Amino acid sequence: MALRLSLASPAAAPAAATCRCSSASFLRPHRSRRPRGCVVAMADLLGDLGARDPFPEEIESQFGEKVLGNVDTLHQILIPTLSALSLASLPLQPNAEPLSLDDARRLLFKVVGWRLVLSDGEGDEQRPVRLQCVWKVRDEHCGQELIARINAALDGADHAPAALVFEAPNQVTAELSTPSAAGDSLTVNDYIVAARIDKVKTLDLIPKKRAWA
Repeated sequence: MALRLSLASPAAAPAAATCRCSSASFLRPHRSRRPRGCVVAMADLLGDLGARDPFPEEIESQFGEKVLGNVDTLHQILIPTLSALSLASLPLQPNAEPLSLDDARRLLFKVVGWRLVLSDGEGDEQRPVRLQCVWKVRDEHCGQELIARINAALDGADHAPAALVFEAPNQVTAELSTPSAAGDSLTVNDYIVAARIDKVKTLDLIPKKRAWA
């Protein structure tokens, strides 16, 4: 019996699936199709990045006074809202009583840029005597213009600043106080006047900051 050997190559087995993918398709990142009109809120991705009100403990710690001018602080001085200037709309109080030190410190958060000046002494002997604010202006002309604007804003208020002067070379200082039997003191009227002064336009009078490219 003769054996017949076939040298023909066996038929290739049919491929289970034919892949016609180009090499570029393997490099293209997969993108999920999102239906049109789908909006993703950035707050959901990044969290709440808005400002917040200070905690009671932060207010009691007086961190606002401690961080002014301190470049190493971790706190941020936020731009005040209109609610911080609400004292400006109040009428002056006739026969206003002198404020205690605690009340004077609480009202200090209702005005912008003012600092509390205390009387000489220590501990309980100290009392609030003046509110002081300092502006840096470009030159003497801007300083005199600022004084004129403050006087115009307080026209008819019947509670003029105790001091409003230009100090060379480029500084304007205002001080508020109310005379009393015990000497200079602070009343709510001083804070109302301070809030009205806060509304005076000063942006065109202060030195311009350099912007580096």
